Amino acid sequence: MKSHFLLPLIPLALAATLEKRAAPQGIDVSHFQPNVDWAQVKANGISFAFIKATEGTTFIDPSFSSHYTGATNAGLIRGAYHFGHPDSSSGATQANFFLAHGGGWSGDGITFPGVLDIEFNPSGDTCYGLTPAAMVSWIKDFSDTYHAKTTRFPIIYTNTNWWKQCTGNSAAFTSNSLWIARFSSSPGELPAGWPTYTFWQFADSGPNPGDQDNFNGDLAGLKRIATG
Repeated sequence: MKSHFLLPLIPLALAATLEKRAAPQGIDVSHFQPNVDWAQVKANGISFAFIKATEGTTFIDPSFSSHYTGATNAGLIRGAYHFGHPDSSSGATQANFFLAHGGGWSGDGITFPGVLDIEFNPSGDTCYGLTPAAMVSWIKDFSDTYHAKTTRFPIIYTNTNWWKQCTGNSAAFTSNSLWIARFSSSPGELPAGWPTYTFWQFADSGPNPGDQDNFNGDLAGLKRIATG
C-alpha cells in the first residue's frame, strides 16, 4: 500500500538505516551464492557471516567449506547453520549430523555457536506435521544435544509468525540467542520469551551477497558471542 504522506515516513526510514549502520553488519549465504568475494565483503564493512552447513540428515551444503575458509581468511567472525526438518528425524539426530559436518564450536573468538534454522516447511505442511508440543520437544532435543556436545546453546533462527503457529509461541528457549527474520524497517514483535533479539535478518538481498543481517550491539559484544 502506498502512502501520500511521505514526509512523516522519511525520518523513520532514515532512523532505521542509521540504526542498521551503527550495528555490526553481516550476511548469511549458502550454495545459492556459490561465488563470494570474501575480501570484498570485508572491505564493504561486513563483520560476520553465517554459512549453511547442513539440512535434515541428508544434505551437506557443497559450498560450505569454501565459504567458511573464505570468511575465515578475510577475518570475519563466522558460524554455521542447520536447516531443521523435524518431520524426518529427531532433534538429537540432526544436531549430531550438523556437528559432524561443520556445525561445531570452539572458543577461539571467531566462531559463533551453531544455528538451528527452524521455519516454514519449504515442501509440505507448515509445521512439518507436528503439534506445538511436539515441535517444542523437537527443538529442545536439538538444543540440548548441541549444548551437551559444545557447552553452548545453539542460536535459533526463526520468524515470529511461524513460531507462534508451530510452537504455540513457546517461551522455553530463553537460553538460546534469537536470530529474528523480518524483512522490514524494524524487527517487529518477537517470539515469546525473548525480550530482545541478538541478530536480525532484515533483507534477502542488498549490497553484499546473500541475506543481510545485523547484530544488536557493538563489535565487542559480537566477539563475546563467539568467545563464550
